[in-house]
Amino acid sequence: MLALCYDIGTTGVKTCLFRIEQQIEMLAGASAGYELYVLPDGGVEQDPDEWWSAMCETTRSVLAETNVSPNDIEGISFCSQMQGLVLVNQDGLPVRRAMSYMDQRAGKELETGMAYGPQIAGANIVRLLRSLRVTGAVAASVKDPVWKYKWVEAHEPDVFAKTYKWLDVKEAIIARMTGRCVMTRDSAFATLLYDIRAGKEGWSREITRMLGVRWDHLAEIVPSTAEVGVLRQAQAKELGLVGGIPVFGGGGDASLVGVGAGASALGDTHIYSGTSGWVSTVVDKSMVDTTAMIAAIVGAEHGLFNYFAEQETAGKCVEWVKDHLALDEINLYLNKEFDLRHQRPDREVEYTNLYDYLMSVIDTVDIGSGGVIFTPWLHGNRCPFEDPNARGMFFNISLETGKTEMIRAVVEGVIFHLRWLLETQDKKIKTGNPIRFVGGGALSDVMCQMMADCFGRTIETVASPQNVGSVGAAVVVAAGKGLIPSISQSKKLIPKVKTFQPNASNTARYDRCFAVYKELYAANKKLFAKLNQNERRT
Repeated sequence: MLALCYDIGTTGVKTCLFRIEQQIEMLAGASAGYELYVLPDGGVEQDPDEWWSAMCETTRSVLAETNVSPNDIEGISFCSQMQGLVLVNQDGLPVRRAMSYMDQRAGKELETGMAYGPQIAGANIVRLLRSLRVTGAVAASVKDPVWKYKWVEAHEPDVFAKTYKWLDVKEAIIARMTGRCVMTRDSAFATLLYDIRAGKEGWSREITRMLGVRWDHLAEIVPSTAEVGVLRQAQAKELGLVGGIPVFGGGGDASLVGVGAGASALGDTHIYSGTSGWVSTVVDKSMVDTTAMIAAIVGAEHGLFNYFAEQETAGKCVEWVKDHLALDEINLYLNKEFDLRHQRPDREVEYTNLYDYLMSVIDTVDIGSGGVIFTPWLHGNRCPFEDPNARGMFFNISLETGKTEMIRAVVEGVIFHLRWLLETQDKKIKTGNPIRFVGGGALSDVMCQMMADCFGRTIETVASPQNVGSVGAAVVVAAGKGLIPSISQSKKLIPKVKTFQPNASNTARYDRCFAVYKELYAANKKLFAKLNQNERRT
């Protein structure tokens, strides 16, 4: 069976064609970017027409590369960014540009609706407790979509009057393809208006009334594996496909990355390292650790949750160190005219990309980076402490410190923080071992082994770890078509390809640095605030 899957991210779409048999095999993939409109008032928007144009371009590219007939494609599905706000009319077309999950304009709406009176974690105590009881979470962040909805109501009444339904990113694409307005359960949960109590799953009238959301604006909730419609003829022509292909609900990135990692059964843990990072473990009940900012979010599989701890910047730190430290240290230059043949002490190696080169260089540096520790909080931090003032730093630099030690310290810092998230989860639940590691970071064997040694746990990787969102969408099609009993059986289709066993002596050496790493935030919290609080206000 062939499935066409779209991973609709913040800066671009990845379109992948898969063959699903005993395993999921990627036949071809293509990417195209689009604009992220960052506005002076804190707004961050995207144009859904640009999503669609990128999808059309990449679909035609994938078909051309494989010579697959559109008639042979048996399912379309999606993985996408979450907590966007896409308001559409009765034709399923946007009435304004989409508001990204990063949009922060709705501060006044948040204050009016939630952040007043006696508070816990920035929310009115009564409303917080009511929300936790019903939804398992609380809309206490300016980035939460309900406040974007209220911002449009307050600031763009003419646009609001044209609104038929409130959708998220992939749901807007589904509406365009099929003419049907729906939300999968995980997307509905991400609005923080979804009732998770047993026997009451669906939109909560209590919470929608409390927050002032119109009931008629809410879309029908469907399972991720539901066939929500078929591709309409006009849209099929634009994509280069044929009409009538079944379209499935799909899921958000926080739901489907673990599925695509083959870590979707109860108790499975996966780690993702892309621009951001996270540790996620599959659990069977709602739970919240408000002190550590960890919550169990509704997963793509009905009845299962992902206990989710997020790292604000992970791979972004490696990108930063590549741009600002590496390019003039290891014989690479800012004009990017460089030779990737590198003479290591033990051998000469030729590399195909800069990241492989960087990882090879840091592999020549000893564990602990000569005593240098890096904190990867380049855009604040969310878990296990939330502080937008926190920043990155290199700690314990000496005269003997070179840039190669600093570069390794950045990678170790990212891994130390992931270990902190993992151990924080272990205080509430039992996390998995082995752990599936995915995202761009999992392409590096060096980073995988560093992670295994630092954690003292077995690390497994899968084929195309950078495309696991699309792989998760393919699993949705497989489950929707009955090829597997449920999404939680994804591991049958996604075997491990590499295994990294921890070296106990290395783990002991990492332990010493990790103990210091965990103390650095508390020791510098007040100093971060002094330097950065006024900067954020201006």
